[in-house]
Amino acid sequence: MRILLLGSGGREHALAWKISQSPLCDALFIAPGNAGTASCGTNLNFAVTDFNSIKQCCINENIDLVVVGPEEPLVKGVTDFIISSPKLKNIDVIGPGKNGAQLEGSKAFAKAFMIRHNIPTASYREFTLENYQQGVQYLQEHELPIVLKADGLAAGKGVVICENHIEAIAEYELMLQRAKFGEAGKKVVVEQFLQGVEMSVFVLMDGKNYVILPEAKDYKRVEEGDKGPNTGGMGAISPVPFANEELMKKIDDKIIRPTVNGLQKEGLEYRGFIFFGLMISDGEPYMIEYNCRMGDPETEVVIPRLKNDLVELLKSAADQQLDKIKIETEARTACTIVAVSGGYPGEYVKGYEISGMGDVNPEDSILFHMGTVAKDGQIVTNGGRVFCITSFGRSVYDAAEISKEEMRKIFFDGMEFRSDIGYEFQ
Repeated sequence: MRILLLGSGGREHALAWKISQSPLCDALFIAPGNAGTASCGTNLNFAVTDFNSIKQCCINENIDLVVVGPEEPLVKGVTDFIISSPKLKNIDVIGPGKNGAQLEGSKAFAKAFMIRHNIPTASYREFTLENYQQGVQYLQEHELPIVLKADGLAAGKGVVICENHIEAIAEYELMLQRAKFGEAGKKVVVEQFLQGVEMSVFVLMDGKNYVILPEAKDYKRVEEGDKGPNTGGMGAISPVPFANEELMKKIDDKIIRPTVNGLQKEGLEYRGFIFFGLMISDGEPYMIEYNCRMGDPETEVVIPRLKNDLVELLKSAADQQLDKIKIETEARTACTIVAVSGGYPGEYVKGYEISGMGDVNPEDSILFHMGTVAKDGQIVTNGGRVFCITSFGRSVYDAAEISKEEMRKIFFDGMEFRSDIGYEFQ
């Protein structure tokens, strides 16, 4: 098969790394890709939202399968664009249509979907400028802490947890009146705070059947001990030590299956990945949020643990044959640690040369590029999250120690990483 993968982050490098290992893959193109994906296939210089260039590439390169990595093109309707183009009608797409992508594109839509289908979640209200004062009053009377979420896409940073009412009202004002998150914050979802432990579960759906991939737990705060502002993710582990068979059955019965059934009942065509962001409270799972794609950096631990041929899995999803697939998983623990640019998730500088990447030991570790680019024969930084190192071990502690050891071989100006990923399980 000739495959086009859209995206440029660590998720896409992990997917490209796995896809390129398949005997079913005849050619792999990544748009726009990064310095790491270039070793897995051919990088193409156009944006994930440049639909005309995507169409031209599909025609010129005789593409059989398009795999959409990030959320933005899905929310903007890239799947609908491809399948509705007469010249592209025979191409399979992994990623939901615009309607299905609302699960991530609108938190208000997702919450209403959960309520309609009796999926356990936190209580909530939604507000816009039109009912702004009602929102202020609601916040003043709300129990603490209070969770505020920008309704639209905000690069994983549109969620604020407020410990007092003054902070909550200030953040509410920043979102709605001062456009802190731009268009994404024109509607704000105010949610009950759920106590517990977060985890992520990933499903590949073919429209009627689904398979559950390895679960993961990511770490979003920039500082050690889960402190500081939210980032796109500073690291992840898989499997999750407390995710036993009983809990996974509850997640399947109470959340995954009702979601899949709900999509079918509402006529939302969905062939692609669903990310279930969960809170586990007193042994019970609650839905926090959906993503309509794989997570990042969770993909960098989930995909290395997947023993199946990924191209066979994706083709089965496109052909609605996932009921014939059995997921096989690596038993060892995987831990990934992310190296970020100094200043991230605030302002940071791009263009620093990275040294030592070739020194990472391939025996137990894999280096995935996230925000990198090749320039004048060197690899330089090109984002806030620059790269991550995934290592295998007999436990979270072992895997994390190996990743840290390998991380210390690499350097760029201002490089930072958390040394406590998986800390609560070590």
